[in-house]
Amino acid sequence: MSTLNLTNDELLSTTRAVRKRIDFDRPVSRQLIEECLELALQAPSGSNSQAWQFVVVTDQSKRKQIAEIYAEVFCDYEQSPISAAKIHSKDPSMSDVQSRVMDSAKYLADHLHKIPAFLIPCITGRTDNLSGESANFYHASLYASIIPATWSFMLAARSRGLGSSWTTLHLQREREVAEILGIPYDQVTQIALISIGYTVGTHFKLGARKPLENFLHIDGWKQS
Repeated sequence: MSTLNLTNDELLSTTRAVRKRIDFDRPVSRQLIEECLELALQAPSGSNSQAWQFVVVTDQSKRKQIAEIYAEVFCDYEQSPISAAKIHSKDPSMSDVQSRVMDSAKYLADHLHKIPAFLIPCITGRTDNLSGESANFYHASLYASIIPATWSFMLAARSRGLGSSWTTLHLQREREVAEILGIPYDQVTQIALISIGYTVGTHFKLGARKPLENFLHIDGWKQS
């Protein structure tokens, strides 16, 4: 399939979380999703394990069931201290941006059942019961072996006129979603739910971000 005329920098800087600008009526072909996944498989994984699994959900009934779970979980998230509306509560300069993010997130929760396709990236193994100093190593290794591939998928999707959004709220009821999709919960960890659909328009702006100096540490931790 033809791709958008984007430079590498434009692709990296304009791959947004697309929620409100998804065309609900235009189906996304399995062939196109697989084309993006073929590129995703070129991403690195820990020890070259390639223990990733990708569950594509287009069945309307299953999308509806997952969307109902998601909507219920979103109600709790909306009131939680980690919601987009509250996470920057001590920084008034972020209030307008976060209000828009929260509005967009709620839109996704209200319309998730209409999204043409979901991608649920998974990784073989679980770390639920790990503890101690080594636990961080195992958690980091597990996620580092699937997140790069998933982000590559989202970049490939953007370059082909698709919009996507990374969300993890359904993981609060991961076992229920696993049952809907037949995922062996005790053996496989779900990492995210990626909504997929053609975008309404293809131009996206850079996201609002604080200056790099707020986050940069050179040769050691800089005290704020």
